[in-house]
Amino acid sequence: MNITLRQLQVFSTVARHGNVSNAAEELRITQSAASMALGELERQLKDKLFDRVGRRLSLNERGRMLLPRAVEILARVREVGELFSSEDDRMAGVLNVGTSSTIGNYLMPRLLGAFTADYPLVRVQLEVGNTEQILQEVVDFRIDLGAIEGFCHLPEVEAIPWVRDRLAVVAPPEHPLARRGSISAKELAEARWILRERGSGTREIFQAAAAKGLVRLEVFLELGHTEAIKQAVEAGLGISCLSRMALARNLEEGTLVELPTPFLDLERNFFLVIHREKYRTGVLRAFFDYCRTRGPQTPLR
Repeated sequence: MNITLRQLQVFSTVARHGNVSNAAEELRITQSAASMALGELERQLKDKLFDRVGRRLSLNERGRMLLPRAVEILARVREVGELFSSEDDRMAGVLNVGTSSTIGNYLMPRLLGAFTADYPLVRVQLEVGNTEQILQEVVDFRIDLGAIEGFCHLPEVEAIPWVRDRLAVVAPPEHPLARRGSISAKELAEARWILRERGSGTREIFQAAAAKGLVRLEVFLELGHTEAIKQAVEAGLGISCLSRMALARNLEEGTLVELPTPFLDLERNFFLVIHREKYRTGVLRAFFDYCRTRGPQTPLR
């Protein structure tokens, strides 16, 4: 058996894109060359690695078994090259990080700024999505490490508690509920709500709390961006529940007012998430340590 790095590279890239043409474009080879490399790999393994679903290629059971091993081999080879690429032995490499939107917009930029100042030869690529999207990126080995604000229910993903956060229910200052010293769960449930889209960690945490403290909710709008929700609430279109991290400036300036909700448990954790079979390069471990100093002292296993 003579499996090559190119074959593993084509395989992992096709797995990420779901088709040969996009993989070939990323690798800057012809589509026929990519198809030949993948076909030769399957011939040597005497197994098909993908199922064709419409026009897409989807990993089958054998492909899913191979993927973490192929990704690890490629990462180790890349790490060897990076180890000898720096004349002064400084750490170098590429790190792919994915975060859900609150973390990506309000926490991660400062963290990455400090990290890249200390490790100037490390190039960080940051992707921002909702919790559901970031978890899928981890499962597919498209990112090295994720940071999410919702729950993780996937057995192949390790979720490590990181930073504590608290949600707040907010309204514009002129809203009738904002002028009250206290409000009931019934009054809150009957208000018009503007929430994040389904798949958002903020939405998931809030709905879990609301299921225990509120009878029903009238969801007037679903928006995919925190800033859009804040603008809609300021415009008087409804009330919402967002991270206090995202609301800090609005609450300080008085453009939004926090409503008293002692009947809702709005405390939550941010989590660092990583595939259990992910190979931890030196760059990945260094970045995790940076994150760890700003959260619970949990070792990366």
